[in-house]
Amino acid sequence: MAKECMKAREVKRAKLVARYAAKRAELKKAVNQGDYEAAQALQALPKNASPVRLHNRCKVSGRPKGYMRQFGLSRIQFREMASKGLIPGVRKASW
Repeated sequence: MAKECMKAREVKRAKLVARYAAKRAELKKAVNQGDYEAAQALQALPKNASPVRLHNRCKVSGRPKGYMRQFGLSRIQFREMASKGLIPGVRKASW
């Protein structure tokens, strides 16, 4: 289990990215046209407003590694839930 503060930090980052998304896109468009002031304004935005800083986490445990995007779970939680039959359409393979 991840610490609650780590989960909260990711949620906070996601909100910040959403808040600055339109302004960031506008500034990036101006920077690509060669506007120097727009480049400075883009650098003045908060670091956590960049979508690159977001990291996917498991919805159940908060684990950052081994994340399966299709299910929103870590590999460990996915295997555990699949074995119990809690994920519809997923069965353990046997051949």
